[in-house]
Amino acid sequence: MRSVHYSGGRLSLRDVTPDDVDAIHAVYGDPAATEHLPFSPRTRAEIEQIVTAALTLAAAVPRQVYVLAVIDNESGQVIGVGRLRIDPEHPHSAEITVALRRDHWGRGMGTDLVRLLLAFGFRGLRLHRIWGARSPANTAAQLAMLVAGMVEEGRARHHVATPTGWRDSIIHSALRDEWERYRAG
Repeated sequence: MRSVHYSGGRLSLRDVTPDDVDAIHAVYGDPAATEHLPFSPRTRAEIEQIVTAALTLAAAVPRQVYVLAVIDNESGQVIGVGRLRIDPEHPHSAEITVALRRDHWGRGMGTDLVRLLLAFGFRGLRLHRIWGARSPANTAAQLAMLVAGMVEEGRARHHVATPTGWRDSIIHSALRDEWERYRAG
């Protein structure tokens, strides 16, 4: 297994470990942090299962799922989760998802996290296309993706089942060549 350690200016990414359960629970167990996600707040036991599954997925060959701890470089703390899932049918395309601890909202960390996942996917994994879906009501995610250089593609109707019913998603994407030009500009 090739472990991930990928650093940016304020944030770094690394594979999750069993030591991250409490930090991930601080994100996925928070009703505010999961408001726009397709699941209810998770219990600590559910987070333990997620981390165990992530370790198994990290050992797969070829590796298609990266569940990554998001580290605040200043404090060294795990402040979120970034996930990149390569499409097995189209191995040059991947979906990203992001979640940050609530006390790190409003400081541009979401944009930094999206940028870091794009850099990891395009530079580290040599992907061609990276996309993400967000709740139509999640304007913070919209801003983070747009500022990071992703393009809003459109709406996928009744894309995900949530605890309160079906929800549309707004799809954003980036292509490697466009992203490289965006970064150069």
